[in-house]
Amino acid sequence: MVYIETERLLLRDWKEQDLVEFREMNKDSRVMKFFPKTLTDDETDSFYSRIEEEFKNYGYGLYAVETKQDNSFIGFTGFHWATFNSQFTPCIEIGWRLKFDAWGNGYATEGAKACLKYGFETLKLTDIYSFTSKINLQSENVMKKIGMTKAMEFEHPNIVEGSPLRRHVLYVVNK
Repeated sequence: MVYIETERLLLRDWKEQDLVEFREMNKDSRVMKFFPKTLTDDETDSFYSRIEEEFKNYGYGLYAVETKQDNSFIGFTGFHWATFNSQFTPCIEIGWRLKFDAWGNGYATEGAKACLKYGFETLKLTDIYSFTSKINLQSENVMKKIGMTKAMEFEHPNIVEGSPLRRHVLYVVNK
């Protein structure tokens, strides 16, 4: 099922064949630069299971992203329940991760803008959050471009102390 369509993208249900490319994407150190580590196939499979579980529980989640031009899987964007221990959780997070070859084309911004619209108009969400490590300026710029406002900085409790990835920025947008 296609949930969201933009000028260049389809945000849709995951297909079985996406998992192979998803595994490769999560092994790419360039894609995972602002995460604690790349993911093994088992870790990606576990993540994929959590994505499927959120769709079953909530009817939405992290959508597979496909380009209309050549119908290729390029990553995901969508919603996730953030439940780690923090003053703003639990909350609905908008997030994205794209294959390295898809970077620099505006796909993250295009997909995320469409997700926000879908989230507010169709899903009737009221507050949507996004966060990333403070050094991930690319993702922070996407947050700004889609109309989110910086709310605060925080130490991510799931990232080891001393890591340059621990300090995070939090953005929010309200209906």
